[in-house]
Amino acid sequence: MTPKNACQNLNAVAVAASVVCAVGGIVAAAVTQHPVPAIVGILVGLYVLNAIKIVRQWEKAIKLRFGRYVGLRGPGIFLIVPLIETLSQVVDQRVRVANVSAETTLTRDTVPVNVDAIVFWMVWNAEKAILEVANYDDAITMSAQTALRESIGRHDLHQALAEREMLGQELQRILDEKTNPWGITVQSVEIRDVQIPPQLQDAMSREAQAERERRARVILGTAETEIADKFAAASATYKDDPVALHLRAMNMLYEAIKEKGSMVIVPSSAVETMGLGGTLATASLAKNQS
Repeated sequence: MTPKNACQNLNAVAVAASVVCAVGGIVAAAVTQHPVPAIVGILVGLYVLNAIKIVRQWEKAIKLRFGRYVGLRGPGIFLIVPLIETLSQVVDQRVRVANVSAETTLTRDTVPVNVDAIVFWMVWNAEKAILEVANYDDAITMSAQTALRESIGRHDLHQALAEREMLGQELQRILDEKTNPWGITVQSVEIRDVQIPPQLQDAMSREAQAERERRARVILGTAETEIADKFAAASATYKDDPVALHLRAMNMLYEAIKEKGSMVIVPSSAVETMGLGGTLATASLAKNQS
């Protein structure tokens, strides 16, 4: 019996009832001037001290009679027969958490990793948990650690890093199949951390940077190709339509001179060829009026 369960055997109700019986016997002995009531009161007090048991709402107590299982008791107050009946263990049926770590485990692509996980589990059948496995706390931890190592070995590094939820669901399924015959269910498994060697972290960082640079160059090359195609289409349009070329030149000239303090020198031949004289005069007049 563990220290926790030994402490469970003593409770305030049993102690109070034992004290009352002992004091009552002593008082009766003092009144009657005979030691028998005191002896009887003390013996009854010892009996009550070991007979009254209390377990909390979330617990179940395993009751044994001459070493044989006779059933579960609790929650609440109940009685046992001392020396004949005992409580072997008190089972906590709340959801519990187990920290599991797999140190230096190789992935399928032979990369050493350290993985930390959290297992949420609970006892749904206290009878099976006590009778089927000696120490279910250690059994859960060791089974989870073994399953975690096996699951990591079946996946590549990028899966362990990017698909943690999938890895946790797989572990939960494997553990639940193993622990259900014990009266224990594994509700979920969460992968908390995946650590890789520092040298591999540097290599992966350089690889990611190189991949980003490659994408940037591809995007830039694609943009240059699209721009060249647009310029080729524009040149074909201007070649077949001189008026459109003149209008484009006039627009470029207007964009250049509309800023205050700017000066543009245009050859006279270009002015005569494009017919820009009237346009320049109109633009200058509008600028002076503003």
